[in-house]
Amino acid sequence: MSKPVLWQQQGHTGYIRLNRPQELNALNYETLAELGKIIERVEQSPREIRAVIIGAEGRAFCAGADLKERRTLSEQQVRRNVRKIREVFSALERLPQPTIAAINGYALGGGFELALACDFRFAVRESPMGLTEVSLGIIPGAGGTQRLPRLIGPSKAKELILTARKISAEEALRLGIVNDVADGC
Repeated sequence: MSKPVLWQQQGHTGYIRLNRPQELNALNYETLAELGKIIERVEQSPREIRAVIIGAEGRAFCAGADLKERRTLSEQQVRRNVRKIREVFSALERLPQPTIAAINGYALGGGFELALACDFRFAVRESPMGLTEVSLGIIPGAGGTQRLPRLIGPSKAKELILTARKISAEEALRLGIVNDVADGC
């Protein structure tokens, strides 16, 4: 069985890759726990690791929470997962090293929140993104409702959050959510 998150270091750059391409890199508890361990290792190694790039295998950066897993969880386990995602993304945001989200496809729900927790975001053109969980009656729980308004202002952020509208990478660039857009590979 392959690891849900891959870690590699080249020189002083760390590379984190979500590795659940069949599930569009959806975040289950195992993935969150592994991501948290890697972030902790990075935080403790500021001299060895000077920048971190977060990407993903497959056609999605991250489709958000693993809803298949969520259907099998008790209410207590759902709360545990929400605490974990909030804890991991907050730790990512606090890293002393600059962090870059390399958005290579869908960045929805928690996946969009993961990108928002990074210092910089770069996307390929074919990367729809947004806080789409509201359309399922789920409130974004990983900090996106606070990070997005800081980036683009409260009015536009409320529009995107409350409508659960997906935006293109080009619109995300115009709004100031991503730093640049490139053609895909």
